[in-house]
Amino acid sequence: MHISLTPKLEEMVRNKVDSGLYNNASEVIRAALRLMANEDKEHEERLNTLRAEIKKGQDSIARGEYTAINSKEELTKFLDEIPDAEDDE
Repeated sequence: MHISLTPKLEEMVRNKVDSGLYNNASEVIRAALRLMANEDKEHEERLNTLRAEIKKGQDSIARGEYTAINSKEELTKFLDEIPDAEDDE
């Protein structure tokens, strides 16, 4: 496999090898790809968590478990009734 890098990326790879952390450019690229794979996995996990929370909210709405807010005043009243996180301490 042949990979083309921009001059800036080539310099980054060269600097990593020159630092002694890696023996060669292939090790740098493999490490970078492992990091990318980990980031992709974490991103997918965050998306799955978000999707699950959205589903819970949608299910609550479908069961009628929600508060309809039809005006700015109702919103203000609703928000005022939510305890501050500091109150939990």
